[in-house]
Amino acid sequence: MAKKVVASLQSAGKDFAKVIRMVKSPKTGAYTFKDTIVANDQVKEFLKK
Repeated sequence: MAKKVVASLQSAGKDFAKVIRMVKSPKTGAYTFKDTIVANDQVKEFLKK
């Protein structure tokens, strides 16, 4: 599945990156992963959240 995402990102006009964040659940304390496709110039802004 990851290969399809990478292939589709390379064919697009802009440069995009798949960003994966680790988020801690307030209820259980377990970590979950959230992945999002973001434009390269907005990666730092996305990770500040």
